[in-house]
Amino acid sequence: MSLFLLSGCAQSAGSGAGTQSSTTAPGSSAVPGDDDALMLRVEQTGGFVGPDMLAGRMPQISVYADGRVIFDGPVPAVYPGPALPNVQVVTISPDALGTLIDKAVAAGVEEGADFGHPGVADAPTTEITVRTVAGEQTVAAEALNEAQADDPMLTAPQKQARKKLLAFTEELNRLTSQPAGGTPQQYRPETLAAIVRPYVEPGDGLPERPKAVVWPGPALPGESLNPAVGLGCVAATGKQLDAVLAAAKDANAATPWTSGGDAYSLRLRPLLPDETGCADLKAAR
Repeated sequence: MSLFLLSGCAQSAGSGAGTQSSTTAPGSSAVPGDDDALMLRVEQTGGFVGPDMLAGRMPQISVYADGRVIFDGPVPAVYPGPALPNVQVVTISPDALGTLIDKAVAAGVEEGADFGHPGVADAPTTEITVRTVAGEQTVAAEALNEAQADDPMLTAPQKQARKKLLAFTEELNRLTSQPAGGTPQQYRPETLAAIVRPYVEPGDGLPERPKAVVWPGPALPGESLNPAVGLGCVAATGKQLDAVLAAAKDANAATPWTSGGDAYSLRLRPLLPDETGCADLKAAR
């Protein structure tokens, strides 16, 4: 049987909050009944990217106590890209979740692990968090995907540790790209955040500018995320969320959004079950 055997059908994509009673998986420390407890997350931090992406970047994969696996799906290779990220969800069994936690620990996800500092500049850091019976464990590996296997800045033990961790992340990627037994569904969040900055003509040479779209959510620019670079943030829920999702179908990543007579560029960021609002994005790195 496959290590990551998915349940017979994926959970409804509208499940921002848990609606079923959790079964605590072996090796995990889920609180019974807390379906939204985060059990495993892989995300990229830092790197040579803009401040709006630092704040609005989605984790690569998040796994919750009820077996939901939420991840970034494929996106079309076009410019400008879609206004909304392609966030998808599948559900794994309690046994598969427990095995996944054990695999993470075996791959070196434990406090104090040493992955060294490779000689690679401006690359993101892969951060992995896992929740076990021993508590939450987090590790960070700089340039995990970019560094060369024979990087002279790394010791032999560090190279071996990075090899094990990289193999684990590749195994996780197969969980989302080759699901066995479940079809990924579109994830529908309960809250959608928008990272806001003043609109500036991109100067990309395209013959036609995207048409402006009236923003149907909370008034922009919202609360300050990073005053040094002029980033704001708003969060849409309920009917406003429905209106934003509908408007985003006619927009793309370069679309100017208008609110209060001004135009803004937005990075739309679905919030995950363990997130509640813009405050969760302020700590993004």
